[in-house]
Amino acid sequence: MEKSKVIIIGTSWPFRGGLAAYNERLATEYQQLGYDVSIYTFSLQYPGFLFPGKTQMASWDAPQHLNIKKKINSINPLNWIWVGKQIKKEKANLVIINYWLPFMGPCFGTIARIIKKNKFTKIISILHNIIPHEKHFGDKPFTQYFIKPIDAFVAMSDSVLEDIKVFDTKKESGFCPHPVYDIFGESVEKSKAKRFLNLQENINYVLFFGFIRDYKGLDLLIEAFTDKRLQELNLKLLVAGEFYSNEEKYISLIKKNNLFNFVELRTEFIPDEIVKYYFSAADIVVQPYKTATQSGISQIAYHFNKPMIVTNVGGLPEIVPDGKVGFVVDVDSSEVANAIYRFYNEKLEEEFSKNSAEEKKKYSWNRMVTTINQLIKLQ
Repeated sequence: MEKSKVIIIGTSWPFRGGLAAYNERLATEYQQLGYDVSIYTFSLQYPGFLFPGKTQMASWDAPQHLNIKKKINSINPLNWIWVGKQIKKEKANLVIINYWLPFMGPCFGTIARIIKKNKFTKIISILHNIIPHEKHFGDKPFTQYFIKPIDAFVAMSDSVLEDIKVFDTKKESGFCPHPVYDIFGESVEKSKAKRFLNLQENINYVLFFGFIRDYKGLDLLIEAFTDKRLQELNLKLLVAGEFYSNEEKYISLIKKNNLFNFVELRTEFIPDEIVKYYFSAADIVVQPYKTATQSGISQIAYHFNKPMIVTNVGGLPEIVPDGKVGFVVDVDSSEVANAIYRFYNEKLEEEFSKNSAEEKKKYSWNRMVTTINQLIKLQ
């Protein structure tokens, strides 16, 4: 039987970041299973004044195995109509729209409405967030507008599955945890990774990775390092990722607590080919988030079999079994410090890493494809 046609709408090359990586990896999975796959990404994703980082663009070449079409202008309604008509004509069996931000609601909602006019294509949304971490004017009406033409939803955490009910209680929804990010290559030996990154080989590193936004709680992790027990452990906090919030707030906190000897800042965008060195150099990954749904960082950590410390918010505790692959703690700097100290004092790295290698088997891309396909009975 001929496989179906699948179109994914959302961020992809030439844009960078976790959403681009997600869409490209999902497209690859469908492609490997024999589907006819294309990605409709942006010609313009965010206006410059709305983008908090240095650049939205990737510095590497396009993935040659994928059919990526740079078509969507997020702020031009005439473009939405044009793109919608183009996809409508393709008569895909399935359109997948990744949704993470109400700002995209009018754009994606309009495109979806036009696609639906072919009375053939089924549209599923993978909801990274449906209620945003950082609130803005228009969040609810923009999301409601997006939700209406969607046929079914996939949530990657129980908390998002519950949040869907705020907007819709009738449509089909399914649950599948965020798959493991296995696109960053294999781990390298720890000392080699430290040499590559010009880190001190005799120091143990605790990793905070990813874009720095206030809800991610980096301030709590910095405050945790004021604990004298950690300062006596030959330990440093390695912060790897670009500031998407006020940098001065964090620098002032480090300065105020005289922590420059205990914090290593690598606050630029980390290209995909360098990611493996940061995770390989670290003993443990800490996500001290103040709010969360799920996190792609957990799934990078799983790929590299890394222990984790996460806060008890959103879907993070669902992904990190407490006491097995890491610790789940309250949103409190002293609790984070206690967990880090326990990890090193009880020498848990080997045990947690071994458990992580086993636990990650639950989080396959094939499971995500199966969840989506079962919702609309796609062959």
